[in-house]
Amino acid sequence: MSADAKDRAAQVHELLLDHYGRPALKEQRDPLSELVLTILSQNTADANTARAYASLKEAFPTWEQVLEADSQEVAAAIRHGGLANIKAPRIQAILESLVESHGRPTLEFLRDMPVTEAREYLTSLHGVGPKTAACVLLFSLHKPALPVDTHVHRVSLRVGLVPPKSSAEKTNLLLEAMLPPETYYPFHLNVIRLGRETCKASSPQCAQCPLVQICDYADARG
Repeated sequence: MSADAKDRAAQVHELLLDHYGRPALKEQRDPLSELVLTILSQNTADANTARAYASLKEAFPTWEQVLEADSQEVAAAIRHGGLANIKAPRIQAILESLVESHGRPTLEFLRDMPVTEAREYLTSLHGVGPKTAACVLLFSLHKPALPVDTHVHRVSLRVGLVPPKSSAEKTNLLLEAMLPPETYYPFHLNVIRLGRETCKASSPQCAQCPLVQICDYADARG
């Protein structure tokens, strides 16, 4: 990783801190709860994710109950989150895998694993990709991982932090190499905020962006 790339990433981080401040710490959940919540968040809004998760826990207070329930009942409980007929069997399959390998539905054993091994284990679970694994590692386990969702990916490409056409997975690797681990949490959340509020997919508001002076996309737009 070149010094120039690291300097550029550091500049983005500092500009966003100046603009938004340091994000407050999110509610910390156990790793399995964080994993399920992140699965529910896929392709839906935060408010719908929260409603789906609360509904699931109200209907099935324990993960054992979620596993033993009829898949359609689990789908009904998480309907607010969208794609319920896909997410319900995916969650149940993960719970079943954990019971088979560890005797009960838990991910507490990840706490003692190095981050590389923990990431590999999580992504070995069906339906768990690099972004979902990184969310569990960062938000629940406080391990150095930088989730790359659609907003982080889009902003990184537009600003020029990563080469054009870099995949989300490649962007994850590059950003983690560019930035010190202690910056992953605020960088991730501030870039997401920028992507939602300013650097939108279809109508980026470059004139209001705190990164406009260093952004390749804004420069190309003139």
